[in-house]
Amino acid sequence: MNNKSRRDFIRKSSLAVAAISVGTAAFPAIDTKKTIIGANDRVRMGFIGVGNRGTQLLQAFEKVPDFKLTALCDLYQPYLTRKRETVNPRYIMPGRPVPTMGENFGTDVTLYHDYRKMLEDKNVDAVCIATPDHWHALQAIDSVNAGKDVYLEKPVSMTIYEGRKIVEAVQRTQRVVSVGYVRRASHLYAKIPDLIKSGKLGEISMISSHYCSNMTPNGIGNMKPESPPADFDWNTWLGPRAFRNYQYNIAPYMFRWWKDYSSQIANNGSHYLDVIQWMIGENAPVAITAAGTNRIIKDDRTIPENMEITYELASGKIIHFRCCETIGNPALGYGNIALFGTKGTLYLGDSGYKLFPSTAGQFQTWKPDSELEEYTNPREDMTLTHVTDFIDCVKTRKTPVSSIEQSFRSSSFALLANIAWEVKQRVEWDPVKERFTNNKAANKLLHYEYRKPWKL
Repeated sequence: MNNKSRRDFIRKSSLAVAAISVGTAAFPAIDTKKTIIGANDRVRMGFIGVGNRGTQLLQAFEKVPDFKLTALCDLYQPYLTRKRETVNPRYIMPGRPVPTMGENFGTDVTLYHDYRKMLEDKNVDAVCIATPDHWHALQAIDSVNAGKDVYLEKPVSMTIYEGRKIVEAVQRTQRVVSVGYVRRASHLYAKIPDLIKSGKLGEISMISSHYCSNMTPNGIGNMKPESPPADFDWNTWLGPRAFRNYQYNIAPYMFRWWKDYSSQIANNGSHYLDVIQWMIGENAPVAITAAGTNRIIKDDRTIPENMEITYELASGKIIHFRCCETIGNPALGYGNIALFGTKGTLYLGDSGYKLFPSTAGQFQTWKPDSELEEYTNPREDMTLTHVTDFIDCVKTRKTPVSSIEQSFRSSSFALLANIAWEVKQRVEWDPVKERFTNNKAANKLLHYEYRKPWKL
C-alpha cells in the first residue's frame, strides 16, 4: 500500500477498531454464584477464532455430550460462514492448513465479527480462544471480566506481563480457565511422576527436549506487502501490534514465524516445556541462554530457523531445548524428552517411554539396580480428554488439569527464551519478582506498548 491507501484503509477500519478497543472497566466482575451451570445443563460455548486450530478444538468439543455450540467469531469471513469454497485460493497451499468446514450449524449459532459482542451474549457460558498469541491477553481478560469461563490456546500470552495480568484476572473473577497443554490430560504422562518417585532414575540432573520440522528450502517464502483480501479484517487482526501492511505469508496461518505475533518455541516448544515442568516439579528457571540462527532458509521469518536454549534451575538441574526447522529427523533416539538421572535415563514421547539403567562411570563400582523398561502407549486423543476436563470443571467449578498459573509458568519458559535470544546474553531471572536481575534491556522486553486504542 502507498501512504494514501494506507490512510484510507485505517479510516475505513476505524469503526471496527473502536468497537473492540479494550479495557477491563467495560466488563465488571460477575458474581460466580449466579453463573454456575446445573449438573444436567449443557455448557453453551462461543469460539473466538475458528481457523485451523479453532476448528480442531471445535471438532473435539462437539464430541463432549455436555457441550453446546452457540456462537462463532472470526475476522476472516469464510471461516465465520464455514464456506470453504469462498476461501482465497492463495491460502490453499501445501503446509498451510485450511479447515474443511461446510458444517450446517443452523440458526442456533450466532455469528460475530467483534468478539466483545459475543461476550455480551447471555447464551454463551464459556468461550474457546484460538486466536494468534498477541490477542490472548486482551480476549482472555475481557472474557473472564464478562463472566465467561475460558478454554485458552497456548501459549498463555505474548509477553510475561500479559500472562501475569491474565492470572490476576482469573484469580479476581474466580472463572474456570484451562490452557491447551493437552498432555496434562494424557494417561501416559500421568504415569511418569510416580515412575520418577520410584527412584529408578536416581537424581535427575539434566533434561533434553526438542521440536523439529524440516522447512528447507523455502520455509514460509518471500512475499511483498499488498492489499489484504476484502473479506479479511487485517487492521483488527493486528490489534495491539503496530500497523504494517499485509503480506500473504503472515495471516491467517503463518503468523507463528513472525516474532510480533508468536514463535515456534512458544507454539510447539512450550508443549514439551510444560511436560518437563510437570515431571521435575520446578516452574521457573533462574538463568537462560539462547542462541538462534538464520542462514539456511532464505524466507521472510523474523524468528530463528534453529534455536538452542539452556535453562538453569535453582535446584542445579539444566534443561536443554532445541527448536530446529532445518532438521527432519528426531534430535533424540526416542521421543521428544529425555530425563537424565544418576541411575537411569528416561526417553519419553507420545507413543510411550524407554527407561535405560545407567552404568557406573570412572572410579565407580556399583551395578545397575534396574533393567531396561519399555512402555508402548495406546493411541490417545489427548485433545478430546483435555476439553472434556474443561467442560467437567465448568460444571463442577474445580480447577482444570491445565491451571492458569502453571500454564503461565510453562509459557514463560518460551517467552524468556525469546528475550534471551533478542539480547544475546545469559540473562538471570528472579521468578518471584518476575524481573531480570542483570539486564535492563531484557526487562524492557517483558511487555510492549500497545497500539491505540487498545489497552490492557
